[in-house]
Amino acid sequence: MASSTGEKGLIVSFGEMLIDFVPTVSGVSLSESPGFLKAPGGAPANVAIAVSRLGGRAAFVGKLGDDDFGHMLAGILRKNGVNDQGINFDKGARTALAFVTLRSDGEREFMFYRNPSADMLLRPDELNLELIRSAKVFHYGSISLITEPCRSAHMKAMEVAKEAGALLSYDPNLREPLWPSPEEARTQIMSIWDKADIIKVSDVELEFLTENKTMDDKTAMSLWHPNLKLLLVTLGEKGCTYFTKNFHGSVETYLVDAVDTTGAGDSFVGALLKQIVDDQSVLKDEARLRKVLRFANACGAITTTKKGAIPALPTDSEALSFLKDKKKRQTYLKFSKLCCTAPPC
Repeated sequence: MASSTGEKGLIVSFGEMLIDFVPTVSGVSLSESPGFLKAPGGAPANVAIAVSRLGGRAAFVGKLGDDDFGHMLAGILRKNGVNDQGINFDKGARTALAFVTLRSDGEREFMFYRNPSADMLLRPDELNLELIRSAKVFHYGSISLITEPCRSAHMKAMEVAKEAGALLSYDPNLREPLWPSPEEARTQIMSIWDKADIIKVSDVELEFLTENKTMDDKTAMSLWHPNLKLLLVTLGEKGCTYFTKNFHGSVETYLVDAVDTTGAGDSFVGALLKQIVDDQSVLKDEARLRKVLRFANACGAITTTKKGAIPALPTDSEALSFLKDKKKRQTYLKFSKLCCTAPPC
């Protein structure tokens, strides 16, 4: 439900926004790629745009370089309906860049240019606290925890949002090459773990954080904390598993021809948050939560069918059309199976 004024709840996303350079050819190294496509990205920004594309209200808080790329990214946020009043520009540092290697299966490897980049230099005193306090959901990752002063800005923003009553959503979005060491990454990622109300990790992140190769419910539940309302583990083409205080289960995803998995997890998170921001009772109703997760899985699947993250994020109508089409196909397959197995008249 929206507010008494009819306005939808605001989802504020905090962290980095950057330029992804995606190779024009899959399955080759960066040096072997004949060219690259310039694609806006950065997990928190992807989530904000995912929410807005689906018809929700979103804002982004972060810092960009006062350069052509930075102003281009701010323009992309505005073009996609994302509130940009939380953006700062740094005159002394550039907007972050990432070169992304696409393997033949659509999975990625990253090489970053951040020495330092503008997003790393966001200070607590630069935060738009009024905007943060207006959030019903405050979403963040872990890259903003790597260095100061951005780490302090992250902690301040999270504290202000929590005090104002926002639901805290955390997707670590592990990028191991950016951390000094795996041990430091685990320590810092887990340092704010018990603050979040919703946590989403991938199967790769689950293995990294628990240092356990066994992907089962017991391993996932080792990450549970008493104040958590929902823990999600995304499993790529196998869908996702969900855990709450009262129930747990899994939801299958939709098979598509994956071209680039960049942004699929962000699309999933954006879809989830957009569906629950105005009715958090969904988190206590397994049937409704499963429906929300099927929608989120559909959005993630659609995002893998195009190169780049933001250009591939679906609209609400595209996601609903995709689900309708999949339902039709499933009905047809069930009917065909019944016809094939039915005894002759």
